[in-house]
Amino acid sequence: MPELPEVETIRQQLITALPLTIERVQFSSVADSIIKKVDRKITLTGQTIVQIHRMGKWLEMILDNDDRILSHLGMSGSWRLWQSEQAIKHAHVLFHGKNSKNNPMIFAYVDPRRFGKMYFMTSAQACEFRAKLGVDVSSSEFTIDYIAQTLRKYPARAIKAFLLDQQFFAGVGNYIACEICAHARIRPTRKAKSITLEEVTKIHAATKVVIAGQLPKGGLTFQGGYLDAFGEKGQGLESLVVFHQKICGLCQRGKIKKIVLAQRSTFYCPACQK
Repeated sequence: MPELPEVETIRQQLITALPLTIERVQFSSVADSIIKKVDRKITLTGQTIVQIHRMGKWLEMILDNDDRILSHLGMSGSWRLWQSEQAIKHAHVLFHGKNSKNNPMIFAYVDPRRFGKMYFMTSAQACEFRAKLGVDVSSSEFTIDYIAQTLRKYPARAIKAFLLDQQFFAGVGNYIACEICAHARIRPTRKAKSITLEEVTKIHAATKVVIAGQLPKGGLTFQGGYLDAFGEKGQGLESLVVFHQKICGLCQRGKIKKIVLAQRSTFYCPACQK
């Protein structure tokens, strides 16, 4: 957490305030634990954030001089959109500025657990970084053929653990991977080499179903978890069929089994996932 739907929700909310001209940057006393790379040539004050893209689970803020701010939300991070500074704990990076209507705006990065990461980069550095990510699973490049070719590269890997690998399936996190396996009717422990072409087609379709089910609901919030740019919870819990469920939401009869796979809690239905 947050995964593709949550990050995309925040992106769509932040872009409503663009362009944002940065007048002042404020850091908390522990912001250095989040900011992992600062290119010394980059000056944020006076620059304007003109676009925000999403790369898997990363946000890429593009400045008018083509420098970039890359942000990963970690386990508990979010960007908040404020018109005036608020007394909210764990706000570690704040971009104070004004939008095109000269209205005050603040982009505030809030992260209680501080597992998030932030980079201030040049365009060229960001391009190199982007090349290390796999295909975004919501993009047109995420095809049946791409999945089939990717699975052949590491035939001994468990399919659910494979789906979590951002070098191949950018945007997928733990709950999405569990839900993809469920909708595809594939047990998460299956090895990549055992996945048939028919099942690859099901994985492709299942990915679209899971993401399409979460995006309109603003993503997913567990108790005390993710909040969007306006401080609201995601309403995607009702779309889950196996993740943290007791009875399978697909077959309506199977009792969900919880195991640990690749050090992550994994949920599946023994009755309908083979």
